[in-house]
Amino acid sequence: MRRALALARRAAGWTSPNPMVGCLILRAGCLIGEGFHAYYGGAHAEARALASVSDPELLRGATMVVTLEPCAHWGKTPPCTELIIRSGIRRVLVGALDPLMGGRGVARLREAGLEVETGLLEAECRELNAGFFTWARLGRPWIALKIAQSLDGRVATRTGSSRWVTAVPARRWVHRCRARVDAVLVGTGTVAADDPALTVRHVRGRQPWRVVLDRRGSLPADRRLFTDSLCGRTWVFTAPGVVPSYAEQLLQCGGRIFSVPEGPGGLDLAAVLERLAREGVRTVLVEAGPRLATALIRAGLVDRLYCLIAPKLVGSGLEAIGELGVWEMDQARPLAFHRLRRIGPDLLIEATVDSPGGGECSPVS
Repeated sequence: MRRALALARRAAGWTSPNPMVGCLILRAGCLIGEGFHAYYGGAHAEARALASVSDPELLRGATMVVTLEPCAHWGKTPPCTELIIRSGIRRVLVGALDPLMGGRGVARLREAGLEVETGLLEAECRELNAGFFTWARLGRPWIALKIAQSLDGRVATRTGSSRWVTAVPARRWVHRCRARVDAVLVGTGTVAADDPALTVRHVRGRQPWRVVLDRRGSLPADRRLFTDSLCGRTWVFTAPGVVPSYAEQLLQCGGRIFSVPEGPGGLDLAAVLERLAREGVRTVLVEAGPRLATALIRAGLVDRLYCLIAPKLVGSGLEAIGELGVWEMDQARPLAFHRLRRIGPDLLIEATVDSPGGGECSPVS
């Protein structure tokens, strides 16, 4: 199963809104075939693994290991369960059940007489597709909030200088993150102050959607998100009735503008995420400033926190997180450390946020 997980990760960033899936076929303890779902609309992992076996006779009585429950319905491809049954496979080991299948794939295989075991490295298999499981359970994308700060918790100096908080290796890591998510989300303040490109550079990978929350449509029309060669991958969310000055140029290059209701102090973030989910977005990397970051945390809409800490002291400056309404220590927002490692001179802390929407490895209801 660990090999199947490694295969599935090869397609990170390319399969959404479908999940990443890896599959192996074993006979007498030996690997005879393998495959993974390489891109959205392409053959599923099970079909590719079956096709990779040189002699179909070797499949009779063999064992399949797959990270996600095989599908039992027609979509862009035929049901994988029927391919498995016809192949002669006798045993299937499944990592995690597909929340959209509701166990129908496993039931169909058992109905046909196959031996099926589930739950092998289930937590790892669910973690692989955190966005898919979060969307299936909550109807919104999985949200990762990235913060790059000094050791004393500052994201910028008191004059607003923020380039660069972290070193090159950490910034390269952020680009790898961008290449693996469906969308990168920022607020008006970040675009106005930094004029970011939000593109994938330094690494190979797919360019995510660039999502901007501009409630009043007040951003200058000369921002790179509205003028560069990738402006067609820019989506803007505004309040109802707002027509930004850059609307015509953005729409002409293929970008989109969405109108969502307003909430306390800004746009209704739950409505923004619900609309992104409807557009096929399953994973979002938030690279916003303190205001939006704080609003998402307060709303319980952050699933994973990526905190990059630079070995620097800034003193007075812009704090990474604003007011959370915490007056007593037992009111503090709890985190569960997920991973801790060095990236160049900087430190990366990955934490799961204990919130109403958090916990991508929680059971599917």
